[in-house]
Amino acid sequence: MEFAFGILNFEPSKNVEIVDFIKTDGLIPAIIQDASSAKVLMLGYMNEEALEKTKKEKVVTFFSRTKQRLWTKGETSGNFLNVVEMHEDCDHDTLLIKVNPVGPVCHTGADTCFFEKNKGKGAFLNYLQGIINERKDEDPSSSYTASLFQKGINKIAQKVGEEAVETVIEAKDNDADLFKNEAADLMFHYLVLLEAKGFSLDDIVDVLKQRHEK
Repeated sequence: MEFAFGILNFEPSKNVEIVDFIKTDGLIPAIIQDASSAKVLMLGYMNEEALEKTKKEKVVTFFSRTKQRLWTKGETSGNFLNVVEMHEDCDHDTLLIKVNPVGPVCHTGADTCFFEKNKGKGAFLNYLQGIINERKDEDPSSSYTASLFQKGINKIAQKVGEEAVETVIEAKDNDADLFKNEAADLMFHYLVLLEAKGFSLDDIVDVLKQRHEK
């Protein structure tokens, strides 16, 4: 069983409303963060035109201070920054842009401009947790997730048990794809169970951290 959640939502009109370009002489810093790993990838600058182009095309475009022109990241290398979310800060003069990067971000070939390895996609689980929360109250006929919540905690817990057994069975074989898919099903239903019980991943992480510190 596989579940499709679609691409991450991109709704800049809701996330970027009032950006103050006047206060910053026409240019604002844009912090680029990987949406899946939460790693900070780079820092660039945008003028109003670059921001509008980014919102329209859903690919990050900066204003190059050295070339004095618009510059779409990846226009020569192909390593584009596909926009997932955009947020302005409390002073309306800095942007945080979460992206799905295509390839290395730094011109040196490094994953980030800070020479960090861009590994780990655990942040996606937090996003998925939010989607599960949103779908909890949707029409059960149009959402598998909502149908689970409608069936109640016993059914949800049963599904976790079923997926756990199927994962164990596949673990004994050598089909990597089948094992990963069963593990994904188990993770999804586990997140649904947490939501049904009123807990989040952070609550479980807190328990693990407490154990680690002992």
